[in-house]
Amino acid sequence: MNSAKIGRRSLLGAAGLLMARPLHAWAAGAKPRVTIQTDHGAIVVELEAEKAPITAANFLRYVDARKYDGGAIYRASRARGTPGGGSIQGGPSVRARRFAPIAHESTRTTGLRHKAGTISMARNAPGSATADFFICASPMAYLDAHPGAPGDNQGFAAFGAVIKGLDVVRKILALPTDGTPLTPGMKGQMLNPPVAILGMTRVR
Repeated sequence: MNSAKIGRRSLLGAAGLLMARPLHAWAAGAKPRVTIQTDHGAIVVELEAEKAPITAANFLRYVDARKYDGGAIYRASRARGTPGGGSIQGGPSVRARRFAPIAHESTRTTGLRHKAGTISMARNAPGSATADFFICASPMAYLDAHPGAPGDNQGFAAFGAVIKGLDVVRKILALPTDGTPLTPGMKGQMLNPPVAILGMTRVR
């Protein structure tokens, strides 16, 4: 099985226990920005609140409730044969109470794509995403929706992009990953130790 299929399956499984009530579309205007402050540096993401209103509003809801503070980036999935390629994944502390799952916003409807710097939601089945997210360090087109493909072909809900700190993403991606896997497919992908999320705040 190739690394793309393994990575996709692992992302599906990583968010299986996460739970947020459906949200209304985000108001039009300047794109919201959020600083993800980690103990390895800051990452600033700009959210596509008009193209992916449900997913962006859900992320901001967790940010505003300070639920990511004290969480961690716990996984680094490196793409085989692509130096510096792959994604990092994080979420709130296991003690944080999660909101109910949100509806899935497919890349087919939003027009967004999993490129270098894209921030997207981890999930199990479509409509199960809550708070865990991942950031692509390289283009990962296989995470987009692929109608007509076998199995779960709805992809993941991209909802923004890194505008500052992609070097931090890549630095985290290169950290040791010999932690205890959550699933067999995550073997060799769990950061040890995890990277602490010190806090998340809106820049605007």
